Amino acid sequence: MAKQSETKKKKITKDEIIDAYMDYVLEHEKHPRSVYKFAKMNKMQEADFYQFFGNFEGLRNEIWSKFYENTMNLMDNNEEVGQYNSREKMLTFFYTFFEMLTANRSYVLFTLEEQEDMMKNLPQLKGLRQNIKSFAKELIEMDNDEKNYSFLRNSERVFSEGAWIQFLFLLKFWRDDQSAGFEKTDMAIEKSVNTIFDVFDNTPIEKVVDLGKFLYKEQMKA
Repeated sequence: MAKQSETKKKKITKDEIIDAYMDYVLEHEKHPRSVYKFAKMNKMQEADFYQFFGNFEGLRNEIWSKFYENTMNLMDNNEEVGQYNSREKMLTFFYTFFEMLTANRSYVLFTLEEQEDMMKNLPQLKGLRQNIKSFAKELIEMDNDEKNYSFLRNSERVFSEGAWIQFLFLLKFWRDDQSAGFEKTDMAIEKSVNTIFDVFDNTPIEKVVDLGKFLYKEQMKA
């Protein structure tokens, strides 16, 4: 038997492809157009790419899902978070997720600013939408389990859809935020999450008015 002369080729991972894609976008200020050229530039085979992604659209979608996955891993590794109530978990999620976006702000802004209309960015957020809605659904299920009467329980569908709409609002707010350390985004997260939970908990409407005043004030500054 002839001696094998070639060493086994190192396998390319999904994360390596994602990193290479984000680096390409930031360095060239455009998305790659050809999987073949992108693979060749990064010393991989087309088959390596297609092992994980069907096309670049699927890769862009996965990047947002990866932000979510990394956020949840950070939360899961924090023992204190396990003791939080649903409101505190939602606050922690948004704080952590937007810290993740801030760490990758150049890439995120590039992909968002391709389309001035935020609604046209929704295709790349499809996987993230399902993740956020599932997370919100788990939170409201946890709250509903603690309520003795069915009429006091909140709609999981309405709450999860509301969490997604809330995220889109916060994403636009963060994108336009020019404050140091994005402190205004942190304020928007706190006020919006507390308002959503107060509405569902049937607590005073003052929190809704407070949020409205905050948003109006920021809009007047824009």
